[in-house]
Amino acid sequence: MKKIILTLGCVLIALLAFAQPSATDKKQETTTTEPVQVTGTIIRTTTEEGAAASYQPGKTLVVREDSSNYAGRYVLNGRGHVLNKAGEIVQTAIKPGTRVRVYYADMGDLRMIDHVVVID
Repeated sequence: MKKIILTLGCVLIALLAFAQPSATDKKQETTTTEPVQVTGTIIRTTTEEGAAASYQPGKTLVVREDSSNYAGRYVLNGRGHVLNKAGEIVQTAIKPGTRVRVYYADMGDLRMIDHVVVID
């Protein structure tokens, strides 16, 4: 008799241990969306084309701009700012005379460089 009661108790515990929750046990969450108003200044990006005078990855890029005889110096902090036409990061030096397009925004007296694309 003890053996039967013990066996039934083990079966009952096993059933409870391996029981799967039913679909009604799941709680459904509701989400709501609220409109958000964003205000700020629109920063217009400008481009300038020219020929690279010198560049080593992670250093200063010197560009002779097409629109003037001025050689612009662009300090690029960190990697990932100079890209090829496919959008891949340029990890080698750029030869002098290589055509580039500089994407920047004027912030007062400063030119904030977004990225540079090597055209050649």
